[in-house]
Amino acid sequence: MVLCNSSLPSSALMITDASIKNNIATSISHIHLANRPLIKTVHHTLFVTSTKVELFTIRCGINQACAIENVSKIIVIMDSIHAVKKIFNNEFHSFQIHTSAILSELQKFFNSNDTNSIEFWECSSRIK
Repeated sequence: MVLCNSSLPSSALMITDASIKNNIATSISHIHLANRPLIKTVHHTLFVTSTKVELFTIRCGINQACAIENVSKIIVIMDSIHAVKKIFNNEFHSFQIHTSAILSELQKFFNSNDTNSIEFWECSSRIK
């Protein structure tokens, strides 16, 4: 599925990973377009929760994927699908800054073309 979708010129494949070790959070996102690496972003920060770093990683990746011209489908591959659920649940007030930014960017993406889509795929980090 990844190979088929990553070869389409209008599909942006976004692979994200976030981890915390010794109170240092690392977030990495890779954007591939037409089966070629396009953008790699790495961020480090201190003293944040794992959910916040995961949401930040999703936020950065979606912002970058939406900025690419002629992208009509974004596929997000990640190992923390529980963080995605927090984006669409307005009861988690502590994550509102990231949720608002993600939803705002997605609203622009969907309003630009009614056939645009986004998919979230979970891939356990235990699978190498």
